[in-house]
Amino acid sequence: MQILQLCKKYPYPPKDGESVAIYNLAASLQEAGATLDLLTMNTSRHEMSIKVIPNLSFYRKVETVAVDNRIRMLPAFRNLFSPKSYHIERFRSPAFAKKLEHLLQAQEYDVVQLETLYLAIYIPIIRKYSRAKICLRAHNVEHEIWERIVGNTPVGLKRWYLNHLTQKLKNYEKSQLSNYDLLAAISSRDWAKYRELGYTGEGLVVPIGFDPQAYEPVFHHYRQRLSIGFIGSLDWLPNLEGLQWFLDRVWPGIHQRCPDLTLHIAGRNTPRWLLDLKKDQVTVHGEVEDAQAFIKAHTLALVPLRSGSGMRVKILEAMALGKVVLTTSLGLEGIPARDGQEVLIADQPETFLEKIHFCQIAPDRLTNMGKNARSLVESHFDRRGIAEELLEVYGKE
Repeated sequence: MQILQLCKKYPYPPKDGESVAIYNLAASLQEAGATLDLLTMNTSRHEMSIKVIPNLSFYRKVETVAVDNRIRMLPAFRNLFSPKSYHIERFRSPAFAKKLEHLLQAQEYDVVQLETLYLAIYIPIIRKYSRAKICLRAHNVEHEIWERIVGNTPVGLKRWYLNHLTQKLKNYEKSQLSNYDLLAAISSRDWAKYRELGYTGEGLVVPIGFDPQAYEPVFHHYRQRLSIGFIGSLDWLPNLEGLQWFLDRVWPGIHQRCPDLTLHIAGRNTPRWLLDLKKDQVTVHGEVEDAQAFIKAHTLALVPLRSGSGMRVKILEAMALGKVVLTTSLGLEGIPARDGQEVLIADQPETFLEKIHFCQIAPDRLTNMGKNARSLVESHFDRRGIAEELLEVYGKE
């Protein structure tokens, strides 16, 4: 099985959700017998120095193309009067198209796997130069992320503008549904959503996979002083939005009720206002070298998402480490975990207070929940089984 994987950013280091999903699946596909080539953008937003780009051994060939996808005022303004989606147009690159054309002419592929909707603009080139199946690996229902952000934005010019962009992104996402030979959704919920949007082709659910052996769980922390840890990419708007809401609406009440409880915040591209934050018992670490060590160091893993789509890698990573995750109903979408069994769910400030109180009085319950969480990841998200199922579908006539 010859697979060409197209990515909108270099999938290394595997720290954010998208990179983890791409990296783990690629490694698993290669282990299952597939041959993979990678063509990836090296964007200005997630730029990887060419001097330090690692040789990912599970790829036969890795090609990178520099793409300037910065948001620019004049193109953004002009796009207001165009039916095209500005979200998508920022990833249109003649150099990337040329490199893709060259690869397709040099090698006959069985499958071209698009990692996210943003690569769909290159489908006409794939159809012209290849007979390969085209699979969209949908990490999210893209427009849904922005619909939820719009819903959390106060009425005004910003909300109008975001809604305008979101409607064009939705139109584009729906328009592409007939162009895929296969759609690999990240969760059962997203798969149902794509069906509602009008997708009628073949597809399957391909969740984020993990190697459980790479995560050594810890359970002794549940008998120590309670602490909360948040870690996530802080240049991803849903993460930042959810964290800011938690700090403004939830943390003051928790701190008043539990003055000794500490909150620790870590993440890539931490904004200056957050680094300068002065709140009692809140420590902002910026980017940390070892994400697993940070997660292990705190009793609870906090994921207070109020927008977004798809599946949250940091929730699954924390669960694999035996941690109890405190998250919202939205944050848990796509993960078959239960409140009070593997995770804790809270959507309102008063519910967060109730969950924190529960954690303080029931450390034994937390230990059991952490063990349940680990077992759930082992049974539902083992990367090797996920890759084998996908290869089986790719091999069907």
